[in-house]
Amino acid sequence: MTISPDEIVYFSVGPVAVSATLVFTWVVMAVLVIASIVVTKGLRAEPPLGRGQLVLEALVAFVTSQIREVTRQDPRPYLPFAATLFLFILVSNVLSVVPGFQAPTSSLMTTGALALAVFLAVPAFGISRLGFGRYLRTYLEPTPLMLPFTVLGEVTRTIALAIRLFGNVMSSGLIVTILLAVAPLVFPALMQAFGLFFGVLHAYIFTILALVYIASGTAEADKRVTERNGGDA
Repeated sequence: MTISPDEIVYFSVGPVAVSATLVFTWVVMAVLVIASIVVTKGLRAEPPLGRGQLVLEALVAFVTSQIREVTRQDPRPYLPFAATLFLFILVSNVLSVVPGFQAPTSSLMTTGALALAVFLAVPAFGISRLGFGRYLRTYLEPTPLMLPFTVLGEVTRTIALAIRLFGNVMSSGLIVTILLAVAPLVFPALMQAFGLFFGVLHAYIFTILALVYIASGTAEADKRVTERNGGDA
């Protein structure tokens, strides 16, 4: 039984091994690009609206509402990043029900890259909100001795985020595979439904956690700047 798509190598280009993780990541990106072109090609400002536009608007409204609830801030700056995370993980997980498809999110390399993107997004949004100098000074408050602990906390949080998604996707896939092997003629449709449910759930959880980390980082930076300036940040 293959645990990770990293174990499947289709061919090599010099020293670079092209694994199933890389191939199916390209597949997911191609699906998202083609779907976005098709859906946005016929956008209309007034009825009648196409089904694709209705689905797109519902998705944007859902992600926007989640961002607003989690961050308590204007959701527009966070929407492109959060929606991209959610859609990539969602499509990767949902396509796993297709025979032969290896979900890239069942690779620790992929989940690590996604977690790294969140790790970099926290200071990126903080800097865009406060400015480079003001944000970096928050790492030194209330005392410069806190710098290594603050950095360590963000690193360990990133590692935990990567391992959480990897473990959830891998375990869900293994459970569905085992149950299908035990009862292949009894519950195949039900098991595939469980696979879809878990795929959507893991995409949602990862995106929400990413928003929580970003919101907590910017909120903490705002708080420290406000305290330092006596309430006039």
